[in-house]
Amino acid sequence: MADTASRAMIRMRGRRAFAASGTRPSGRRHPLVAAAMVLPLAALLVVVFGGWEAVVTQASSVGVMLGR
Repeated sequence: MADTASRAMIRMRGRRAFAASGTRPSGRRHPLVAAAMVLPLAALLVVVFGGWEAVVTQASSVGVMLGR
C-alpha cells in the first residue's frame, strides 16, 4: 500500500506542474525550434573540426528530422 501512495504523489506533482503552466508537453518540436537548436552545434563543429564535412552531416540529419 505504501508503494501505491508514493506513486500517486509523484503523479499529482507532475499534474500540478502542467496546470500551473497551462500547457502539456508534446512529443514533437516545431521545425524552426529544432533548427535553432542544431545550428549552434553545426557552427561549433566547423570551429572544432575545421571542415564542412561535419556541417554537411549535421545538416543532412536535420533535413531527415524535418522531413518526418
